[in-house]
Amino acid sequence: MAGRQATLEYLTTTKIGEKGQLTVPKQFRKDLGLATGAPFAVLRLGDGLVLLPEQQRFEHLCEQVSSALTGAGLAPESILATLPEARKRVFARRYKKSDSLKKASRRQSRGQRGK
Repeated sequence: MAGRQATLEYLTTTKIGEKGQLTVPKQFRKDLGLATGAPFAVLRLGDGLVLLPEQQRFEHLCEQVSSALTGAGLAPESILATLPEARKRVFARRYKKSDSLKKASRRQSRGQRGK
């Protein structure tokens, strides 16, 4: 995507089918490398819709993240070095709470059995 120039041009007119489906003409599917089942993001822009192939959206997001990190002076190696600690923190936040809830639930159910 980095090599593509952002353009806005009228391509064609298409119709919505019975099941709400749109047909993207073959030439444009070929030009964009879109196969059957290719996922699209559907964005609303005022009274219009923008259809954006998900792959392009993901590539664009990656480019933005990369630019932001490079702009902040962070090298890929330094970011990768932080991953093990970040994983530990995410795991602790996500799963330690559920473990303590399960233990509390077990204690409550044990206490009710004795009654």
